[in-house]
Amino acid sequence: MKQGARLLFTPIKVGSLTLNNRIVFSAHLTNYAEGYMPSERHVYYYRERARGGAGLIITEEHSTHPTDHPYEKLIHAFNPAVIPGYRQITATVHAEGTPILAQINHNGGQSSGMFTRLPAWAPSSVADPMFREVPKAVELEDIQEIIAGYAQVAFHTRLGGFDGVELQCSHSSIVRQFLSRHNNLRTDGYGGGLEQRMRLLREIIAAIRARVGRDYVLGVRLCGDELIRDGIVLDEAVAAARILEADGLIDYINTSIGTATHTLYMIEASMHIPPGYALFISSAIRKAVRLPVIGVGRIKDPIQAERVLQEGHADLVGIVRAQIADPEFARKSRENRVEDIRLCLSCNQECVGRMGLNRWMGCIETPATGREKELGIGTLKPAPRPKRVTVVGGGPAGLKAAVIAARRGHRVTLYERQPELGGQVNLAVKVTNRAEFGDLVRNLLHELHQLDVTVRTGVAADAEMVLAEQPDAVVIATGSTPDRNAFPGADGPEVADVTDILAGRVTPGKRVMIIDRLGFHEATSVAEYLAEQGCRVEIVTPTLYVGQDLGVTLDLENWYRRARQLNIICTPNVSVLNAANGLVTAVHNYSGQIITFDPVDTIVLAVQRRADAGLYFALKGRVPELHRIGDALAPRRAHAAIIEGERVGRAL
Repeated sequence: MKQGARLLFTPIKVGSLTLNNRIVFSAHLTNYAEGYMPSERHVYYYRERARGGAGLIITEEHSTHPTDHPYEKLIHAFNPAVIPGYRQITATVHAEGTPILAQINHNGGQSSGMFTRLPAWAPSSVADPMFREVPKAVELEDIQEIIAGYAQVAFHTRLGGFDGVELQCSHSSIVRQFLSRHNNLRTDGYGGGLEQRMRLLREIIAAIRARVGRDYVLGVRLCGDELIRDGIVLDEAVAAARILEADGLIDYINTSIGTATHTLYMIEASMHIPPGYALFISSAIRKAVRLPVIGVGRIKDPIQAERVLQEGHADLVGIVRAQIADPEFARKSRENRVEDIRLCLSCNQECVGRMGLNRWMGCIETPATGREKELGIGTLKPAPRPKRVTVVGGGPAGLKAAVIAARRGHRVTLYERQPELGGQVNLAVKVTNRAEFGDLVRNLLHELHQLDVTVRTGVAADAEMVLAEQPDAVVIATGSTPDRNAFPGADGPEVADVTDILAGRVTPGKRVMIIDRLGFHEATSVAEYLAEQGCRVEIVTPTLYVGQDLGVTLDLENWYRRARQLNIICTPNVSVLNAANGLVTAVHNYSGQIITFDPVDTIVLAVQRRADAGLYFALKGRVPELHRIGDALAPRRAHAAIIEGERVGRAL
């Protein structure tokens, strides 16, 4: 990336700081807090990205007031007990030569009294669509308490060694709610025109400056478009940016789009949304102000990041998920090793998805994320004794095991029965808007090709073939097979598995029913795939709604838009009893009503699979060391395959 290095790795001054590059590891939730305090996990997580070369790190939000507690693992920054934890984080990150800011925030009406047993506070009594709780419209004395809380927390961060703070005034913030006509219905001095709605923000900024001084970096993250009725729009965001710059009290402006409850799917957009989709906001604000502006919006490689700067959309680029997937993103970019970057898939399965399930944040392709102390950079040690290792199966699990084992110095031979490596990922990417999921395999293949691994594709390894190799250790990653006994008739000639459709082994008829027991991309993606080919598609599922698990990866809303355009019929709350000759009989889950559907030409199964473990049992007790991983152990999603590949590679 020699040409790209012109701007991306040009220093830039932000307030009292001089950053050595324009790559920002922007604020995002991690769920790493313990007892509402910063944890050791935070220390190692941020250190890894600092070592990886990020120009600036901005931590996840820190709460400014006891009424603010929308999720369990929120850092209570209003408690001075946070300061020792802050000092551990900042000292560790500073030791790597990287500045670090703390994002401070009050979530306002985007909260509930579930944890606090107190009413949520908001500018007006407007219930949030996710929490559905009517908040208290804050009174003037409450507003003064809010302002004082922000100033006190900024002071705590300074005592904790941070280089500054960022005010979240964007996707989940009481400040954004004051800025928005949708939430702010006040008739006093804090409501009405833009300057009145900005009053709280400006008073918070002034209070922070009075408490921490002018040399402490202070940035504001603004929402450029809430994407809701009567919400903030771009012209207002630009006008607000001009007013803040004229006040002369802030050092930079960060940008955002959407709200974290109405339109969350546009904040942490999945692979179905084009890269750079939110840059129109930073581009417009940058034209209006001289302050440094950070642009965001699914920027996943340094070529895209450089283009953002070259085209004038921003002065710095916020890159989060790409640095979650590869903490060395910035260093590899600087060293012109772009092809060595482990590209983010924007699948949202283990980062956003785990957060939505109240779990600590991970990454589908990087098991070290959130476990940097145990699995991070520099923790992979050479094997004490190199072994002859045979891996059978070239899907994600087998590829990861082969890569880790080879990196440790083992002599690895990898067998794959298909002509190409990749397993079921090669089928998933046949759906057009799931193509980026193929980066999971491309990243692994790039690592594999840099190592001394013997690869034999198109070979169906059996027990005698493996034994003839006289391996010291064998890893079985043979995947899974469709369950053709899921219900009576599932083995009929008109019944196919989703993998049969994507592999082209079965040509569907005009009328297709997809029976979905998984609730994820298997059914919804194949439904799109078939509908785009002109099939009339209906999805039948026992879950509450079709594509239920797409909600946690933020794919649900946009999938339903596409499904409506394609006239895909969605039938939830129905459990299939049997299928025969294209006739499907089911029972409604709640009423018990028996339903017989109109005949279809093809029935497609998106159901649980069966482990293909025959080779494992044929070798059990016949080789010195035997492991079984991925779907061959228990059919699950790709993250489990990657984790187990890493685990066995380290254990060999």
